Amino acid sequence: MKPTKLIRKGESITTRTVDGKTIQLLFKSEVMEGILVKLEPMSGFAGSYRHKGEEAHLVLEGEVEFVVEDETFLCQEGDTLWHCSNLEHTIRNPGMAHATYLTILAPPSM
Repeated sequence: MKPTKLIRKGESITTRTVDGKTIQLLFKSEVMEGILVKLEPMSGFAGSYRHKGEEAHLVLEGEVEFVVEDETFLCQEGDTLWHCSNLEHTIRNPGMAHATYLTILAPPSM
């Protein structure tokens, strides 16, 4: 992989849409990856996740609810949430508008 990469709007390595979620893998290296997620109103990820590493989520549009262990964080546009990935976590859009967020994971898990 080249040491520098520009990802233009609309570009991704892969894109998939499932159950009200559009997931775009924007970049991936040996140590981290960037994922853009678009959530339809009242949609989210089924179940919870736990894996090694760390992740940071930046909400770009709408509201996104992150539940990490037993703590709930309602994040709005411009908010960032960071957490250790080995903590049980889940994500959903609780609102009636679309939501978009960027996640940076280290190490990559997608």
